[in-house]
Amino acid sequence: MGTENPEEIVLSGISGSQGICIGKAYLVDREGVDVIERYYLDPQNVKKETNRFKQAVNKAKNELSAIIEDIPEDLRQHAYILETHLLLHKDKMLYGKTIELIENEQINAEWALRKASAAAKAIFRNMSEPYLQARAADIEHVADRILRHLMGTDDVDISGINKRVILVANNLSPAETSQINLDRVMGFITDRGGKTSHTSIIARTLELPAVLGLEQATAVIKSEDLIIVDGNEGIVIVNPAEETLLRYEELSRRYEEHKKEVIRRGDLPATSADSKLFRIMGNIELPEEVVAVKDHGGDGIGLFRTEFLYLSRIDFPGEQELFDQYKEVVELMAPLPVTIRSLDINGDKEISTMPTPEEANPALGLRAIRFCLKRPDIFKTQLRAVLRAAAHGYVRLLLPMISCAEEVTESIRLLDEAAAELDEEGIEYSRDIEIGIMIEIPSAALMADMLADLVDFFSIGTNDLVQYTLAIDRGNRHVAHLYNPLHPAVIRLIRHVVDAGRHKNKKTYMCGEMAADPINLPILLGLGIEELSMAPQSIPEIKNLIRKINVDDAEKLMSTLLAQSSAADLHQIIKDNYGELLFEDIYAE
Repeated sequence: MGTENPEEIVLSGISGSQGICIGKAYLVDREGVDVIERYYLDPQNVKKETNRFKQAVNKAKNELSAIIEDIPEDLRQHAYILETHLLLHKDKMLYGKTIELIENEQINAEWALRKASAAAKAIFRNMSEPYLQARAADIEHVADRILRHLMGTDDVDISGINKRVILVANNLSPAETSQINLDRVMGFITDRGGKTSHTSIIARTLELPAVLGLEQATAVIKSEDLIIVDGNEGIVIVNPAEETLLRYEELSRRYEEHKKEVIRRGDLPATSADSKLFRIMGNIELPEEVVAVKDHGGDGIGLFRTEFLYLSRIDFPGEQELFDQYKEVVELMAPLPVTIRSLDINGDKEISTMPTPEEANPALGLRAIRFCLKRPDIFKTQLRAVLRAAAHGYVRLLLPMISCAEEVTESIRLLDEAAAELDEEGIEYSRDIEIGIMIEIPSAALMADMLADLVDFFSIGTNDLVQYTLAIDRGNRHVAHLYNPLHPAVIRLIRHVVDAGRHKNKKTYMCGEMAADPINLPILLGLGIEELSMAPQSIPEIKNLIRKINVDDAEKLMSTLLAQSSAADLHQIIKDNYGELLFEDIYAE
């Protein structure tokens, strides 16, 4: 590659946050903590080594506390992410395990910490839910901060950057991302990370274009290189040719105009071109995110993930703690619905409280409703909190990973039992809640007509439904490209569920990632799904597109779509019929 006229290079990654920016690269050069040596300690130095580790943890905690103190106002709603990192510093899996390794194996603190963090990360990466898989990155960020203090290396001072740049890094932690000065940083790209990472969530809140998971960005790009970051398409262009530059300057202008228009109309109802009304809801994991759902025009909470309170702690949360969290969300959203999903974690959570046998495939093991029914004490604590919160607004209960009718009837029996207990104790509650099940296992989809007799609604969790139907692990880079929500088998399963529900007068909603992708929208509306739930930032765009789609036309197109034998053919038909609407103006030549 000549230095006079460098060649244009296109790198493909994952869209972390939408938007387009053009500018000079700024390589975030971190003093490496990757090269760690192992050495063994003399027995008399073990105590000294555990103290050295504890001092490093305290320094790391103090550093993070200072960052939380200075967090900008527009990121206050995400302070919980960094507060979780604070808790992780003393987590049993990380802190306790490291001390145990230093003492039992008589090894240095750096090596013990790396070993403990690798084991903890593996647990999260084996979980099925993408959101929970992404928590492995949080453990890594916390471990790296402690390691830097053990090794005496400096942290990156992102807040000190004093020119307009695009950050290029191997990885950025949520703490580093929260220090970004929007007057200086236009966007960022990283070798690692994914859409569900906390770093990605912060980037979307800041509305900074971001492309993650590029793998080779830091090897290919040098500081001061001119780069284009296309967060919409998930690509980065290094040393763009003149015509590429001109095209992207125009695309950037169009995108900004489009975004302003969409946000301006975000509060308007999602009424289709032929006057059919849809509810577009938000997915959240913590009460703080309700603000984002309301700001983006959400019609309620379609998925309130409740795992957050169970992670990174030694014990299980009590009823009052859960009730306080649920009540806050329900009251903030009233009179709009809040769909609380019951606990969806692996039995691996038990590692904090009791030994568990290792599972070869946790995604197919003791998790979600299976774990809850095996531990009714934990499940009932949560159900009591949900029933109590229901007295303060509109609550729906969603049961995850249902595979058979018995799981539903047993869950409802425990719910009734919890209600009877509250009644007896004179505690305020409401049993008048809708009960739904997540359709994410093919067995549940295939027997939806029977399950419809037991519940009030279905909610399709496409992340798992696609994974289990196609037998594809999205985390496996060798087969991830085969994961496609538009696979004809997936579309047929969804149609079967909607039809079964409609026949029994039960509605079908969707809360998986498929709901937020515009290319899927004509199919979802054509199939008859009336409510879609997604990350809050996606709500205005989807509402905007619904207003332009004629649902009758989409329904008529379904027979053609269902006759296709490949995802590529489905995709092409949607593009041919809806391309101008879905990719309106921005990428049109």
